[in-house]
Amino acid sequence: MSPNGRGAEVAPRTLLGRLRAAVRARHYSPRTEESYVGWVKRFIVFHGRRHPDQLGEAEVRAFLEHLAERVRVSASTQNQAVAALLFLYEAVLGRRLAVSPQGIVHAKELQRLPVVLSREEVRAVLAQLPGVARLVALLLYGSGLRLLECLSLRVKDVDFHRGEIRVRGGKGGVDRVVPLPVRVQGPLADHLARWRARHARDIERGSGRVGLPGAFERKVASAATEWAWPCVFP
Repeated sequence: MSPNGRGAEVAPRTLLGRLRAAVRARHYSPRTEESYVGWVKRFIVFHGRRHPDQLGEAEVRAFLEHLAERVRVSASTQNQAVAALLFLYEAVLGRRLAVSPQGIVHAKELQRLPVVLSREEVRAVLAQLPGVARLVALLLYGSGLRLLECLSLRVKDVDFHRGEIRVRGGKGGVDRVVPLPVRVQGPLADHLARWRARHARDIERGSGRVGLPGAFERKVASAATEWAWPCVFP
């Protein structure tokens, strides 16, 4: 102890040097080493530059709760600090801390809420989109399709009679059916009519074949030129 009764100033080179040596001895990454050193420095400064040997569970808990309540770090960041301090005490100072996770105020995971456009904003966006891009956007907005699902649709997946779209191999590899919005049916039918005429010309020229699922293509090779198989948005 110093004459004024306060804890002795920490000797950073000695303590941090031992910390670095302990990290390297365990073959941790340089990134982990710098993270541990950074958290230990912050811990020491938080407690008035007192040596960690003079601190214990209460001081560690106070620092972690400060991070959660005042600094408002994320839960993953707080976990990094926990790991660094536990390592310091166990691997460098030879003390096992009885810091119970239940006794610490934990940082809350930030919930990133999706950005939802108002109807007016959607109309403004759609008004700026030309041709096919606008049709794709209308389908995404009206049916709940994901972008890749929409761009992967084949002609046979669109059922105008039932007003449905069949999504094949969607998220998780699961097939599902989504509604075909009424307001999109007319523009989509016009788009497909133009595309079908172009596809027919391509076939006449000896091109226009489309890729098919491997096993199906081997069984029915002629399907590669049939109108049912091209993508809706080539």
